[in-house]
Amino acid sequence: MVVSISSYFLGSIPSSYIMGRLIRGIDLREHGSGNLGAANTFRILGAKAAVPVLLFDVGKGFIAVWYFARFGGDSFVFPLVAALLVVVGHNYSVFLKFSGGKGVGATTGAFVALAPYGVLISFVIWLAVLLISRVVSLASMTAAAFLPIAIIISNRFFESNVHFSIVILSVLVAIVVIYKHRSNIDRLRKGEEKKLF
Repeated sequence: MVVSISSYFLGSIPSSYIMGRLIRGIDLREHGSGNLGAANTFRILGAKAAVPVLLFDVGKGFIAVWYFARFGGDSFVFPLVAALLVVVGHNYSVFLKFSGGKGVGATTGAFVALAPYGVLISFVIWLAVLLISRVVSLASMTAAAFLPIAIIISNRFFESNVHFSIVILSVLVAIVVIYKHRSNIDRLRKGEEKKLF
């Protein structure tokens, strides 16, 4: 229970929302893409605001798995619970009437703690898609979709201690991330999705 509650509330801290209020007194959900994440923060507030937001979101995912999960003991279940709940908290924040971001940053941080080489492979995919398409949402969805495969590959060649349950969790989280991007998918289909640069 401690792991679940701590991870959820940590995930619920809306860094981009707070940054928007602090810097310009605005609700980022009413500007740009309307998303509470580093990419929209970059579009509206610039890199100086977006970088801390990204680091915080990744950091809270990592801390939930690496630190909070220890309160549950040695069972492999608690890191999985922490990873899932920190992403759920980010996407459905109790502080924002259960609205929030799309979970990319928190997912990245959580899986850096669970399967770092798998995240590295997914990051390379994300970067390649971003450089080719210049569309963050497309890069994020592609990386999320490939994360389970990346973890399997990394477990085969780099990490032999990654429990298969982490692969299952990565599938669930990928589904959540892609589901949260459904408005982006609609804009991509219409050719209306904004490019980052």
